[in-house]
Amino acid sequence: MKSDRLLSILLLLQTRGLVSAAELAERLEVSVRTVHRDMEALSAAGVPVYAERGRRGGFALLPGYRTDVTGLTGDEARALFVLAARSTHADLGLDRALGSALRKVMAALPEPHRPAAELTSRRIVVDPVRWRRPSGDADLGVLHEAVFADRRVRLRYRHADAAGPRTYTVDPYGLVSKAGTWYLVADHRSRPRLYRADRVRSATLLDDPVRRRPGVELAQVWELLREEVESRRAGVVVRARVRTERLDMFLRMHGADVTGPAEEAAAGWTGLCLAYPDLRWVRGLLDFGASLEVLAPAAARTELLRAAREVVDLYEG
Repeated sequence: MKSDRLLSILLLLQTRGLVSAAELAERLEVSVRTVHRDMEALSAAGVPVYAERGRRGGFALLPGYRTDVTGLTGDEARALFVLAARSTHADLGLDRALGSALRKVMAALPEPHRPAAELTSRRIVVDPVRWRRPSGDADLGVLHEAVFADRRVRLRYRHADAAGPRTYTVDPYGLVSKAGTWYLVADHRSRPRLYRADRVRSATLLDDPVRRRPGVELAQVWELLREEVESRRAGVVVRARVRTERLDMFLRMHGADVTGPAEEAAAGWTGLCLAYPDLRWVRGLLDFGASLEVLAPAAARTELLRAAREVVDLYEG
């Protein structure tokens, strides 16, 4: 454990330059006292590490010092080659860069770990994209540029429940890929917002520098927005029953809306409770036709009946 920690410190100093003892302790999950002891151990081993005193001080390596030792274990080497599908990198225009980077990493690996890493890349594929992904993929070009250029961006954005697009000037924190769907995380009027990239009708990069809230990072904003979406209170709770032979398909399509365990309702039927933010969402249950029946509340049954009559009127007309 200590040797791994010493190597981690060495690589951090090599890539970051001056790093405070407090930051090293936080990253390595040890005490500041332990960090100081580790620095003494590195110095005794001949590593040219030195300390800078003062409020902005820390530890650093002498200029020009580099180590070619990767320090990767066998498991770490394999982990690098269990990568998401290239579509994620291709969306950002980084698919060629990914291939080049992996070739360089492979060349830098210790010889004993190369066969396992190469085998892992051939035997394991992680594809984050959902089945039957919509064909209208987002163009991330301008959003990607805005994120890395630290500039504001003007969006023409279509909300799911709006008749037409609206215009927003936002301050981007970064891009997040969630289950194959890209989101722009940004502040609008100093409040965090989430924008689905495939709903962006146009994006214009502005000359103004980004105006992020001081000390706030992408990971913090994403965690806040993710929790907000997942904990959003349901406006409507629906009791329904699904034909048991269609239950697996139903759970794949609507599992995120299910609250509580499934229970046998009658012979050949399984009872479920579903939670929706709005009554109109129950219309999506028509996908299952007569294989699903809403039992309560009465307003949900009425909404489904209204939707079904609209379909009948359309085709009979």
